[in-house]
Amino acid sequence: MNTRLIAALAVGATCLGGCASITEGTHQAITVNTNPPGASCVLNRTEGQIAQIASTPDTVTIRKTKHDITVVCDKPGYQTATFLNHSGVEAMTFGNIVVGGGIGWAIDSSTGSDNKYTSPVNISLVPQQASMAPAPAPAPAPAAK
Repeated sequence: MNTRLIAALAVGATCLGGCASITEGTHQAITVNTNPPGASCVLNRTEGQIAQIASTPDTVTIRKTKHDITVVCDKPGYQTATFLNHSGVEAMTFGNIVVGGGIGWAIDSSTGSDNKYTSPVNISLVPQQASMAPAPAPAPAPAAK
Protein backbone atom coordinates (compact mmCIF):
# COMPACT_ATOMS: atom_id res chain seq x y z
CA MET A 1 0.00 0.00 0.00
CA ASN A 2 0.96 3.54 -0.60
CA THR A 3 2.25 5.35 2.52
CA ARG A 4 -0.05 8.29 1.81
CA LEU A 5 -3.06 5.99 1.77
CA ILE A 6 -1.97 4.39 5.05
CA ALA A 7 -1.47 7.82 6.59
CA ALA A 8 -4.89 8.97 5.35
CA LEU A 9 -6.56 5.86 6.79
CA ALA A 10 -4.80 6.37 10.12
CA VAL A 11 -5.89 10.01 10.29
CA GLY A 12 -9.43 9.05 9.29
CA ALA A 13 -9.62 6.36 11.98
CA THR A 14 -8.33 8.83 14.55
CA CYS A 15 -10.86 11.44 13.48
CA LEU A 16 -13.66 8.88 13.64
CA GLY A 17 -12.39 7.79 17.03
CA GLY A 18 -14.33 9.57 19.70
CA CYS A 19 -17.35 9.83 17.43
CA ALA A 20 -19.83 10.05 20.31
CA SER A 21 -17.64 12.76 21.82
CA ILE A 22 -18.21 14.76 18.68
CA THR A 23 -21.87 13.93 17.99
CA GLU A 24 -23.27 13.48 21.50
CA GLY A 25 -20.94 15.59 23.64
CA THR A 26 -19.83 15.19 27.23
CA HIS A 27 -22.85 16.92 28.79
CA GLN A 28 -26.58 16.18 28.75
CA ALA A 29 -29.70 18.13 29.62
CA ILE A 30 -32.02 16.32 32.03
CA THR A 31 -35.58 17.56 32.51
CA VAL A 32 -37.29 16.73 35.81
CA ASN A 33 -41.10 16.79 36.00
CA THR A 34 -43.10 16.09 39.14
CA ASN A 35 -46.78 15.47 39.66
CA PRO A 36 -47.80 17.82 41.17
CA PRO A 37 -45.33 20.43 39.89
CA GLY A 38 -43.45 22.82 42.16
CA ALA A 39 -41.14 20.39 43.96
CA SER A 40 -37.50 21.15 44.71
CA CYS A 41 -35.07 18.46 43.61
CA VAL A 42 -31.41 17.62 44.09
CA LEU A 43 -29.38 15.46 41.71
CA ASN A 44 -26.61 13.45 43.40
CA ARG A 45 -23.88 11.19 42.09
CA THR A 46 -20.91 9.48 43.73
CA GLU A 47 -19.06 12.80 44.00
CA GLY A 48 -22.00 14.47 45.76
CA GLN A 49 -24.57 17.02 44.58
CA ILE A 50 -24.23 17.80 40.87
CA ALA A 51 -27.34 19.94 40.30
CA GLN A 52 -30.31 21.49 42.03
CA ILE A 53 -33.80 22.38 40.81
CA ALA A 54 -35.69 25.07 42.73
CA SER A 55 -39.12 24.26 41.30
CA THR A 56 -40.23 21.58 38.84
CA PRO A 57 -40.56 21.29 35.95
CA ASP A 58 -37.04 22.40 35.09
CA THR A 59 -34.00 21.29 33.12
CA VAL A 60 -30.39 21.04 34.27
CA THR A 61 -27.27 20.22 32.28
CA ILE A 62 -24.92 17.67 33.80
CA ARG A 63 -21.60 16.10 32.80
CA LYS A 64 -22.10 12.51 31.63
CA THR A 65 -20.25 9.72 33.46
CA LYS A 66 -20.61 6.00 34.04
CA HIS A 67 -22.15 6.66 37.48
CA ASP A 68 -25.91 6.67 38.15
CA ILE A 69 -27.70 9.82 39.33
CA THR A 70 -30.11 9.85 42.27
CA VAL A 71 -32.85 12.46 41.93
CA VAL A 72 -34.46 13.40 45.27
CA CYS A 73 -37.54 15.66 45.24
CA ASP A 74 -39.37 17.34 48.12
CA LYS A 75 -42.55 19.38 48.34
CA PRO A 76 -44.39 20.47 51.50
CA GLY A 77 -47.31 18.15 52.21
CA TYR A 78 -45.78 15.28 50.20
CA GLN A 79 -43.43 12.40 50.94
CA THR A 80 -39.86 12.66 49.66
CA ALA A 81 -39.61 10.94 46.27
CA THR A 82 -36.46 9.36 44.84
CA PHE A 83 -35.64 8.30 41.27
CA LEU A 84 -32.48 6.39 40.27
CA ASN A 85 -31.40 7.56 36.82
CA HIS A 86 -29.11 4.83 35.50
CA SER A 87 -26.14 5.69 33.33
CA GLY A 88 -26.81 3.81 30.11
CA VAL A 89 -24.74 3.30 26.98
CA GLU A 90 -25.12 5.80 24.15
CA ALA A 91 -26.20 4.05 20.92
CA MET A 92 -23.40 5.78 19.00
CA THR A 93 -20.86 3.79 21.06
CA PHE A 94 -21.50 0.55 19.21
CA GLY A 95 -21.01 2.14 15.80
CA ASN A 96 -17.93 3.84 17.11
CA ILE A 97 -16.39 0.52 18.20
CA VAL A 98 -17.06 -0.94 14.74
CA VAL A 99 -15.82 2.08 12.77
CA GLY A 100 -13.29 3.69 15.09
CA GLY A 101 -12.15 0.59 16.89
CA GLY A 102 -10.66 0.65 20.34
CA ILE A 103 -9.30 4.17 19.98
CA GLY A 104 -12.74 5.69 19.46
CA TRP A 105 -14.26 3.75 22.32
CA ALA A 106 -11.38 4.69 24.65
CA ILE A 107 -11.83 8.38 23.84
CA ASP A 108 -15.60 8.26 24.37
CA SER A 109 -15.29 6.25 27.56
CA SER A 110 -12.73 8.63 29.06
CA THR A 111 -14.90 11.68 28.34
CA GLY A 112 -18.23 10.12 29.37
CA SER A 113 -19.62 10.60 25.86
CA ASP A 114 -20.54 6.93 25.62
CA ASN A 115 -23.02 7.33 28.49
CA LYS A 116 -26.55 8.74 28.63
CA TYR A 117 -29.29 9.28 31.19
CA THR A 118 -33.08 9.09 31.00
CA SER A 119 -34.70 12.40 30.19
CA PRO A 120 -37.30 13.52 30.95
CA VAL A 121 -37.51 12.12 34.48
CA ASN A 122 -41.13 11.93 35.66
CA ILE A 123 -41.72 11.58 39.40
CA SER A 124 -45.09 11.29 41.16
CA LEU A 125 -45.22 12.68 44.67
CA VAL A 126 -47.38 10.90 47.26
CA PRO A 127 -49.34 13.11 49.69
CA GLN A 128 -48.44 12.73 53.34
CA GLN A 129 -51.24 11.10 55.30
CA ALA A 130 -53.09 13.41 57.64
CA SER A 131 -52.50 12.54 61.26
CA MET A 132 -54.94 9.91 62.29
CA ALA A 133 -57.23 11.32 65.01
CA PRO A 134 -58.74 8.67 67.25
CA ALA A 135 -62.18 7.58 66.14
CA PRO A 136 -64.99 8.81 68.37
CA ALA A 137 -66.18 6.26 70.93
CA PRO A 138 -69.41 4.51 69.95
CA ALA A 139 -72.56 5.82 71.61
CA PRO A 140 -73.82 3.63 74.46
CA ALA A 141 -76.61 1.23 73.54
CA PRO A 142 -80.08 2.24 74.72
CA ALA A 143 -81.09 0.63 77.98
CA ALA A 144 -83.52 -2.32 77.71
CA LYS A 145 -87.02 -1.88 79.27
